[in-house]
Amino acid sequence: MMFRKLYWVTEQVDRDGSSRVTGVYTSIPDLIRHGLRWSRTSDSLRLTLTKLDSEKEPLGSWASPGFSGLEASLQEFIRTDEFSQEHCQALVKALQPENAAVA
Repeated sequence: MMFRKLYWVTEQVDRDGSSRVTGVYTSIPDLIRHGLRWSRTSDSLRLTLTKLDSEKEPLGSWASPGFSGLEASLQEFIRTDEFSQEHCQALVKALQPENAAVA
């Protein structure tokens, strides 16, 4: 069993800037399956990629609707074999507005 060191955190973010964590995921497939839903009462979804047991800032943070820069940022993690090309492509596709799930 591989020990994951990177975690995806999902948050619902309201217009006033307040947010609440709605999930923490260790894999892109689980993130896609369980984490990409947000309430209609919330304005957006924010994804944050962070290292476990680290005092450093997150590796990245991206918000809906466009998740600007996510696809380019994932290339570094593909090069280091943290994530597969296929999983990253699936995540980018799942985040496209026509595929986004709203609860």
